[in-house]
Amino acid sequence: MVTEQEVEAIGRTLVDAAQPLPARFRALFTLRNLGGRAAVEWISRGFGDGSALLKHELAYCLGQMQDEAAIPVLIRVLEDTAQEPMVRHEAGEALGAIGNPDVLDVLKRYSHDPVVEVAETCQLAVRRLEWLQNNKEQPGRSPYLSVDPAPPAEETDVAKLREILLDESQELFERYRAMFALRNVGGQAAVLALAEGLRCGSALFRHEIGYVLGQLQDEACVPQLTAALCSRTESPMVRHECAEALGSIARPCCLRALRAFAGDEERVVRESCQVALDMYEYENGAQFQYADGLCKLQA
Repeated sequence: MVTEQEVEAIGRTLVDAAQPLPARFRALFTLRNLGGRAAVEWISRGFGDGSALLKHELAYCLGQMQDEAAIPVLIRVLEDTAQEPMVRHEAGEALGAIGNPDVLDVLKRYSHDPVVEVAETCQLAVRRLEWLQNNKEQPGRSPYLSVDPAPPAEETDVAKLREILLDESQELFERYRAMFALRNVGGQAAVLALAEGLRCGSALFRHEIGYVLGQLQDEACVPQLTAALCSRTESPMVRHECAEALGSIARPCCLRALRAFAGDEERVVRESCQVALDMYEYENGAQFQYADGLCKLQA
């Protein structure tokens, strides 16, 4: 049984800006795994931080926890135009992930946000909630244990899914469904089809491609992820996700780019590479789990 004092100690690490960012990330994911009202409250305290990357991950974790206690703070973050677009986008996605249709009006309002990534995210979240309302069964549990912004398509043919994925005339929601279906099918052909998505027009879409490739952890896509990370003209939101994907894939061929951009002028890219290098060490080390906040307290 985890005590209130242990949750508080992990929470204090999370909100302490003097702590190294990788340590704060590990505290965050420990709280996500623990769940409960106190964990939600500690995570919610972090939205005043200076790191857009950390705040983005705070919103992501609140969505993955699917605890309705997080809805008020996520709405505030979505509505706060002083927050970075990637943070507001993640708050919108998290509201969709929680799955409560009471937030539909808010999401519909921000589906017309002047920041295109925020608008597209809220459109996707609305479609997810409408899909849940129209389908009595919840989408099948992701093999990657994630709550995804769209249910996977029922199609399993890689060539057909690739065609939908890359067709920019298709509704974004359907392209996302093809994306998650390709992830679930897996294999090198699916990975390479997904990697082609890094050349598509929507930065939000490309960012999600990077996230999914990180889940797959297949080194076949390392060249494409590296190219996106190295591109100074690419959106920082996409570069950040490609960096984290390289950290998850954690092969020696990922190291050079992560080290090269750990000092990048874009803070979110720089911090993502630092976190990814910590993930690389975890994936190649003997640690039992990445979210090790409790282990450190009990050591």
